[in-house]
Amino acid sequence: MNPHLRPLDLPRETQAAEGLPRRCWSVAEIEEMVRAGILDEDERFELIGGEVVPMSPKGARHEWVKIAVNRHLQRIAPDHVEIAPETTLRLDARSFVEPDFCVFPRGLALTALDGPAVLLAIEIADSSLSYDKGRKIGVYAAFGVREVWVVDAVRATTWIHRRLGATGYAEIGEHPASARLTPMLAPELAFSLADIGVEPARDAGR
Repeated sequence: MNPHLRPLDLPRETQAAEGLPRRCWSVAEIEEMVRAGILDEDERFELIGGEVVPMSPKGARHEWVKIAVNRHLQRIAPDHVEIAPETTLRLDARSFVEPDFCVFPRGLALTALDGPAVLLAIEIADSSLSYDKGRKIGVYAAFGVREVWVVDAVRATTWIHRRLGATGYAEIGEHPASARLTPMLAPELAFSLADIGVEPARDAGR
């Protein structure tokens, strides 16, 4: 976990509308419920501070952009880098997220993968854009993920968050589809969305 940031806002429990405490889940408990068939393996959610956060259904635009990015990254990835689409990133005993892409050193076991070990996390967002740029970015920062890209699938712009500071990411910028995006810790993966055929949707400005 980033030593400069204590995830104080990650709740140990939340309060229901009538003031009753809710049950705080652990990653181990959620995984056991999946193994037991209580939760469907294909059900999409994340666990933030013990709270189960349902994820929005993936739209066609989201999937099309994700496929384009995945095809390109897998083709240019150097031998020392692993690119995992939709892997579960376990942050601590009560939190996991599922970035669309997680870049990390090859040879590192997934069980050893944590925030500081991530070279780059990429989120492809359409209906989830506000969550991905807000609450989720705070979670990534609190657990020491050094660089996160949030790709707006509709407008074909990329929000880059990097350089962890005392209150989150010190460097945040929005980049158009034509901009060349270069990861700090994996510069070999540099590309622009326009290079891989991703342009703003026709109705992006409406």
